[in-house]
Amino acid sequence: MRKYLIVLTTLILVLGNNISFTQEIEKADTTIHYLLVDTLQYELDDVVVTGSRVNKKIIDIPYPVVRINNSLFQYDRKVGVFDVLQSIPGMFLQSRYGNHDVRISIRGFGSRSNSGIRGVRILLDGIPESEPDGQTRIEAIDFNSIGRIEIVKGNSSSLYTNAPGGVVNFINDVDFPRSFAVQFNQFGSFDLRRNGFKTGVRSDKYGFLATYSYQNYTGYRVHNNEYWHIFNTVLEVHPGDNTSLKILGYFVDGLIKLPGSLTKEEFEEDPFQADQRQVDRDSKRISTKGRLGVRFNTKFGSSLNNEIEITTYGTMKFFHRPSRTYKIINRNGLGLTTRYSNRTDILGMQNEFSIGADIFLQPARIEFYDNINGQKGDQLLQLLDEGINNTGFYISNNFELLKDRMFVLLSGRYDYVSYNITEETLPSRTDERTFNAFTPKIALNYKITPHIAVYTSFGLSFDSPAKNELDPFDPADLYNPELQPQESINFELGIKGNIISYDAQYFRNILFEATFFNIKIDNEIVPFEVLGDVFFRNAAETNRMGLELGTQLEVVEGLQFIFSYTYSDFIYNSYFAKTIEFDSTGFVESEEDFSDNIVPSVPEHNIFISLAYSYPFTISLNGFIKFSYMGVSGLWVDDANSDKTDAYNLLNSVLGFDMKFGSFNLLVSGGVNNIFDLLYVGFTNTNSADKRFYEAGAPRNYFASLNLGYTF
Repeated sequence: MRKYLIVLTTLILVLGNNISFTQEIEKADTTIHYLLVDTLQYELDDVVVTGSRVNKKIIDIPYPVVRINNSLFQYDRKVGVFDVLQSIPGMFLQSRYGNHDVRISIRGFGSRSNSGIRGVRILLDGIPESEPDGQTRIEAIDFNSIGRIEIVKGNSSSLYTNAPGGVVNFINDVDFPRSFAVQFNQFGSFDLRRNGFKTGVRSDKYGFLATYSYQNYTGYRVHNNEYWHIFNTVLEVHPGDNTSLKILGYFVDGLIKLPGSLTKEEFEEDPFQADQRQVDRDSKRISTKGRLGVRFNTKFGSSLNNEIEITTYGTMKFFHRPSRTYKIINRNGLGLTTRYSNRTDILGMQNEFSIGADIFLQPARIEFYDNINGQKGDQLLQLLDEGINNTGFYISNNFELLKDRMFVLLSGRYDYVSYNITEETLPSRTDERTFNAFTPKIALNYKITPHIAVYTSFGLSFDSPAKNELDPFDPADLYNPELQPQESINFELGIKGNIISYDAQYFRNILFEATFFNIKIDNEIVPFEVLGDVFFRNAAETNRMGLELGTQLEVVEGLQFIFSYTYSDFIYNSYFAKTIEFDSTGFVESEEDFSDNIVPSVPEHNIFISLAYSYPFTISLNGFIKFSYMGVSGLWVDDANSDKTDAYNLLNSVLGFDMKFGSFNLLVSGGVNNIFDLLYVGFTNTNSADKRFYEAGAPRNYFASLNLGYTF
């Protein structure tokens, strides 16, 4: 730990003593912000919402925050979150079945999930896509509709429920300056086809956005095909100068088939085959889900220093899950989020106070039938009525200690998560579990210059078990009575900044960040699998230490370089666990000592590099080319550290042209991913009892896009 502190301290002193600025960053014009490919210059001067649940500049937020505009991925494949977020330091993504069963891990939080996203709060337009128990699937995220993405890395439990790893907010593209219509098409390897339209209407009083996408994909493995219909819409009206009303909705319908994980022998024989058990069961997910939300925001007071925001939303979800049994899930939810903030000078110093509450109630009805080769049997095996409720209250205060230099943020949140379940089939039973905690945090931000800041924070986090994590191994139980919440103590120290020199020929614009973190976790929740069914248990104590480095720089005009690196040293300090394995005699239970083992499914080294060049041939023709490299060290596959996957290095490329003909716009692009056709393990199925740890990453694949747009 000492050597990382020395490196960071040296970096802070060098930058503080040797860099000066003579010009301020100008606020980006809305039209430029929407159309410009190179948004690097304006990054730190943009405002974000997710960092502190109030509008603040990135440079003023005392922890690492990243904002990505859609212009940075407009030429890319954009099928899944893996295509868009792989450049973020501290974030590790493993794509399992396309976009809809991706593992998103920030500082190791989220790596425990073998299905869906855990430990990272996922929002769409500021409304939780995460369930009240913290589990998330992202079928509704359509990157043709997304305008920007805001990412908070690190402990966010003092502001959001079940967010020890951070928050990712996907925001639909409602900030367009003029009315438009776009018809987009994308084709690629393994029968990839994505078609749809996007339209926006802009007037002085309102803005309307609607996007529809259809995706069909056979997949590169057996029993891996999928299709999706995704519709997103946002209507924003302005009843008054300082008041806005938004209506936000989506509807998703689709299917994904699951090929399952392989043993090492199967992987070496044919890495793209499916687990025959999954084929026989026709394992798949059939999903229909929708959401409708209404958000009211107003600013008031003599200097508009008060703000109130109220968001209410309803959700509907209907799932079919054929696996060992045929499960049908009906979930309807109702949520409410409120926020009040006040900005006032106290004794000549800035003070920003915020208080808010989140409520999400979600009853569910779950039916179990026999699975007959992927079809629902006639006999009802079990019927459950379940309720999952989450209520949380938070308070934060950001006050100035040194004029325009030093700020301290104090925040805290209380969460109460409850589960109750009733079995209506015989024998009738009931069960309940409740979890609650208060998670405080203190953070300090010191601005060395107006555009370079050092920050540090210390806080607690709380992560209650998700519903699927409470599934009992013993069928006599309805909930796992032994599983406890995961709690952690989090510390971080970092620096971030924007260096601009308008007159320089080289390196005239540099964004950078460096963060050291140390996390101590009690009762870490880890998965284990028995015959394809996943269960969870607690590890005793884990220590996570890491370093995140990232930079974006303009080498010369039009040439951008992006670099990110994450070092992760995650160790089980103390861990005695009951293990369940399967051999020729059946299930074998034993107790193992995993103390001092390395946490699985997280690479020690994760590096990303890209070089992109944009060149305006004429005023109406712009060319773009990009090469990107990702290097990932090997991953341990289980808590016992019984095997480790090979490291892999991937090289991707993109070429595109953006052409304008009066009011018409034609964007053509294409690319190759995994250029050298490397065979690698792209997803590790952690702690599988029958040693099915391995799932292949995508082989070499091609794509081409054609978008035709018209601006009114």
